[in-house]
Amino acid sequence: MKKIFLCCAAGMSTSMVVNKMKKSAEQQGIEVDIIAVGIEEFETTLANYQCCLLGPQIKYKLADFKAIADRENKPIAVIDSMDYGMMRGDKILAEALAMIAQH
Repeated sequence: MKKIFLCCAAGMSTSMVVNKMKKSAEQQGIEVDIIAVGIEEFETTLANYQCCLLGPQIKYKLADFKAIADRENKPIAVIDSMDYGMMRGDKILAEALAMIAQH
């Protein structure tokens, strides 16, 4: 099972993206565990998940979070703002799965 977490300012808007990603995974027969957390939960969540996607609204945190993710050998990226805004769960899921596969 792939384990992905999304991180944003408070975890609210991102939870809608998570639902779209879960629906896409279900349609494709992919087993995933996807959650959304707020910034303050990043470090504690990272250890239990394979990759992290940041909401576009907190892309300013990428450098700080990448340093932590690199120490844990976990991939991290910022979700494309167009995909995020249009709630393209399938594209965001594909990006996360590609990050895990390449790592």
